[in-house]
Amino acid sequence: MDQEHLNNLRHSCAHLLAASVRSIWPSAQNAIGPSIEDGFYQDFDMGEVKISEEDFEKIENKMREVLKTWDTFAIQEVPVAQAKKDFAWNIYKSELIDEFAMQGKMITETKQGEFLDLCKGGHLEHPKDEIKHFKLMSVAGAYWRGSEKNKMLTRIYGTCFPTKDELQKHLTMLEEAKMRDHKKLGKELDLFTFSESVGKGLPLWTEKGATIRRELERFIVDEELRRGYLHVRTPDIAKLDLYKKSGHYPHYKDSMYAPIKIDDEEFMLRPMTCPHHFELYLRKPHSYRELPVRIAELAQLYRYEQSGELSGLQRVRAFCLADAHIICASEEQAVAEVGKALDLIEYIAGVFGLVHGTEYWYRLSLGDRSNSEKYYKNDAGWEKAEDLLRKHLTARGSRFVEAPGEAAFYGPKVDIQMKNVNGKEDTAFTVQYDLCMPERFDLKYNAEDGTEKRAVVVHRSSIGAIERIMAFLIEHYAGAFPVWLSPVQVMLAPVSEKHVDGAKKLLEEFQRAGIRAAMDDADESIGKKVRNAAKQKIPYIVVVGDRELEGGEWTIRVRGVEEQLKMVKNEFIEKVKAEIRERR
Repeated sequence: MDQEHLNNLRHSCAHLLAASVRSIWPSAQNAIGPSIEDGFYQDFDMGEVKISEEDFEKIENKMREVLKTWDTFAIQEVPVAQAKKDFAWNIYKSELIDEFAMQGKMITETKQGEFLDLCKGGHLEHPKDEIKHFKLMSVAGAYWRGSEKNKMLTRIYGTCFPTKDELQKHLTMLEEAKMRDHKKLGKELDLFTFSESVGKGLPLWTEKGATIRRELERFIVDEELRRGYLHVRTPDIAKLDLYKKSGHYPHYKDSMYAPIKIDDEEFMLRPMTCPHHFELYLRKPHSYRELPVRIAELAQLYRYEQSGELSGLQRVRAFCLADAHIICASEEQAVAEVGKALDLIEYIAGVFGLVHGTEYWYRLSLGDRSNSEKYYKNDAGWEKAEDLLRKHLTARGSRFVEAPGEAAFYGPKVDIQMKNVNGKEDTAFTVQYDLCMPERFDLKYNAEDGTEKRAVVVHRSSIGAIERIMAFLIEHYAGAFPVWLSPVQVMLAPVSEKHVDGAKKLLEEFQRAGIRAAMDDADESIGKKVRNAAKQKIPYIVVVGDRELEGGEWTIRVRGVEEQLKMVKNEFIEKVKAEIRERR
């Protein structure tokens, strides 16, 4: 089945859901019901009725009952007045009819049996014969037209496949995804939490989660320093005028926090670091011999994401970005720096065990010349910059897709795309070519011939937002982090009370060796201690008894391995240190 037919199958199933819900609850008003990547959804204004997943069986049974009466979709174009009369009971359809009328569009109605809807397609020719393998998946709140100013509707998600096997395969994948969901594992492993008292989208990190963050941050800073980056620190706040100068304020105003008035001046919590880094560059003159200058920072940023967009660590309102701005002497040097940034990203991905084309892929995000409100006006510059990036990706043999309209307002970019366990695609890292900021900030350098010349700028994020990469890695590893990232690398479990003092001395020895060890000295059986450590996905568990304290060979339980490891203490310590050092 081709993609168009699959979309028609799922969209037709969304109609079936709308008809069935209205059959059970006649006062319900259905809004929109599109097909989406893995299924479909349908939005409803249910009035006082609260729908939960407990209602799904009843709704699915009604869908099968209604489906028996469905033949080919009857589609007709009607005058606005007729459409307004037909949907006078539905405020959402009426609003859409008014919009279509203002745009001079014809009003298309779709009818199946007694169920009338506002829709022009696409639909199945024989729904009764083709809609067989469907399942309702979840229910959520969704603002009408995505705006918090509008009413919250009830959104029912479902999926539909051509065959039973395809549906079952999809459901099995979702079950696996549920087990890997970073929100679920983050709670079970006690890595992070959210508090209504602190605020939505503002994660609180436990000592365990903060340990993983710290390792990631040390890793990227050390690697960037080795590659010639200059790591700096700049404030989390700046004057609003700075963002007006950069152009971020008009373009990103809706996703910024409101200005803060202090001493008759307006300040902003920063949503990005570009202006700060450019001001650092401008503090003194620069020679062509210094360029490229690679200014990097682990920067705390703040963006106002809508409540409906917030999702665990993947989309938050406060995050730390591994950011950098590279000031170059020429377009050729800038393209070379794009390549070096991609080399760094590929190296980092390799350390995490991620494979290009499988766990991540490249997207060349392009601008829209006709949209001067969204994109910096420089048609020739856009053409040249996009061509440079396209040719560079092709020359390095990197497979990529092109995405019109996904560029930053100041230039095209190479996005590194990843999917979470639920199949939602997000940009993890990015490398951007800047057509705008060198002019706005008058970024110059002294050329070899003694003249001042305009610099070229590349923006890049090597590891992305720490929060987002943490979410991805939790799901990628299913919480079983490699030893170098594990919050607790070795758990010591004394057999009885008489072994606790000896285990404490061993604990201190591990810690002096730079190994994150912990001890479970609870008054529990050794079996329970081992099970608790295994639930926490700790890489190594050492049962400390007489033999271990007397210097004999240790028996070590290894996460995910049935066969136990046998070696003496010093050999084991060196083994763990090597795994940490080499980031295996």
